[in-house]
Amino acid sequence: MKKLRTLIAVILLAVSVSSFAQQNDIDERKGKFKKENIFLGSSLNLGLANRSFNLGLNPEIGYSITKWLDAGVALNINYFSQNASEFSSIRLRNFNYGGGTFLRIWPVSFLHIQVQPEFNWISSSQKDVLTNQTGNYNYNAGSLLIGVGYGTRVLNSHYSYVTLMIDVLQNRNSPYRDQYNDPLPVFRAGFGIYLKPGKQ
Repeated sequence: MKKLRTLIAVILLAVSVSSFAQQNDIDERKGKFKKENIFLGSSLNLGLANRSFNLGLNPEIGYSITKWLDAGVALNINYFSQNASEFSSIRLRNFNYGGGTFLRIWPVSFLHIQVQPEFNWISSSQKDVLTNQTGNYNYNAGSLLIGVGYGTRVLNSHYSYVTLMIDVLQNRNSPYRDQYNDPLPVFRAGFGIYLKPGKQ
């Protein structure tokens, strides 16, 4: 329950920040929505840790609310594997899909902070390498990715970035945590383009 309250609080904070920033930006533009502030993109994420591997694709659509704030929706498809070790005889192979929202804050033109709550559905195949017993499980989990990154962003043109994030929630079922519930570092490299402005 505490994790759910934390996730809800972060989402409400994100919406509040977005609303405040959007209001300021709308005031500057006299209430005009700009189609060229919409962007489409994708990122590839990679997670590596001791005996584990994570690979995923994250298409996104968003809107540049101000010169320093982007918000949007992202989908994800991930594959995660973890081999058995001296601490655990269980080998994992997980496939998950899900989605969520994101905020990307650009305090300077080449540096950003990203907050991304997600919800994922996971299909897991597990094998005990000592007994050869296997099992297949389906479950879901929420996660909250937070990180920093480096990139370029030219409003109304294009953007690209590399971001390092971790899941700060301690949900054992998260695709971004290993079987010992330790967070896996998640590297995402993304790119995208802005929609062209409409004819005046």
